[in-house]
Amino acid sequence: MLDFPKAGKVKVINFWATWCAPCVKELPAFEKLYAAYHKKGVEVMLVSLDFPDQIEQRLIPYIKEKKLRSKVLYLDDAHGNTWIPQVSEDWSGAIPASLIITNEEYMFYEQSFSYRELENELLSLQPNLKE
Repeated sequence: MLDFPKAGKVKVINFWATWCAPCVKELPAFEKLYAAYHKKGVEVMLVSLDFPDQIEQRLIPYIKEKKLRSKVLYLDDAHGNTWIPQVSEDWSGAIPASLIITNEEYMFYEQSFSYRELENELLSLQPNLKE
């Protein structure tokens, strides 16, 4: 998931949870990015950090209700101290957090995004997508 994509491809990965209000607020920006750029080689992945007892009651109903089109992955690993530094040495573990990975860049963001901010970051790393 965190490997560099082939030339011309981009991975946008967002770490979120249904219990995180800023995460839920920014999800439409990632869905809009998916709709605008998936045919141009941008893969959007939403990595849920929901608690195991919330999968059936919260996560799955949320995905269905919001009709999420991006790929949703569930990270079932409570050992954040192990994998968080593998995502970024700069990550405190707070969410929302995101990555934009091109074949040349690996950018980590521990912040919320509006659609405009997210698109600007994407286009600054992959200007050929403007065409």
